[in-house]
Amino acid sequence: MTVTRRLLAQRSAALALAVVAALVLLALAAPLVSWLTGSPPTAFHGDAVDPALGGLPRGAAGGISTHHWLGVEPVNGRDVLARVLYGARVSLLIAVLATALSVALGTALGLIAGFFGGWVDTAIGRTMDLLLSFPSLIFMIALISAAPGTDRRLLLVVVLGFFGWPYVGRIVRGQAMVLARNEFVAAARVLGASRRTLLLREVLPNLTGPVLVVATMSIPGCIATEAGLSFLGVGVQAPTPSWGQMIATAVPWYAADPAYFLIPGVFLFVTVLAFNVLGDAVRDALDPRSQRR
Repeated sequence: MTVTRRLLAQRSAALALAVVAALVLLALAAPLVSWLTGSPPTAFHGDAVDPALGGLPRGAAGGISTHHWLGVEPVNGRDVLARVLYGARVSLLIAVLATALSVALGTALGLIAGFFGGWVDTAIGRTMDLLLSFPSLIFMIALISAAPGTDRRLLLVVVLGFFGWPYVGRIVRGQAMVLARNEFVAAARVLGASRRTLLLREVLPNLTGPVLVVATMSIPGCIATEAGLSFLGVGVQAPTPSWGQMIATAVPWYAADPAYFLIPGVFLFVTVLAFNVLGDAVRDALDPRSQRR
């Protein structure tokens, strides 16, 4: 049975994959949805809120109507659906790019450390240990706060990728150490293969599985961290939508308008859960022995 068949044979994995695919499609279709509803994410709709009630949305469930499918924000009346979908674009883009950066750095440095060993392994390994010993969230807040005026999305990608590569590097390093001592690598070395050939053609292709698993499981961590930083006010800044930013804005309104608080929270929860389930399923599909019996 192929990896894809083993993956789709798991009901939880198939459901998680469907959720992720639907979320990606909705994020890509955010401009189309905004055009259909006539509600861009930054447009104010004063007629959708009631000033007499302190700016609460008119109607039930946070102002849900044919014009605003998930209601509107209190006070300013911005469309919640538009902001949630555009927030998905921001979260997924940051998470995917940060994961790609951390995987690229971690794979390259972990491969070099595990294959060459010696002082190279010592230098890279101690660097990993140093970064892993940092309270990363505190350093992220400090670094982002110290760079005012910078594009926060780009800065988040760089910071998340920088603090994420040691986790990838440690896994790749361990796998590379095992592969470097394998018989097929020794045979290629005897046949005159260069170190570059051994690295790129013998060792690296056999790391595809572990790297794919760690990449899949890194994405939800990046999404949650971005949301947490935006919730704390040091992540994505208004008017750019972000799930964490929406939840922070909704906190004072959770009693009067619970829908405004729950909608971005449910999207965040379901997304992180789907990616985590998918990551576990990818691991099991690549290594059936890891499945719980």
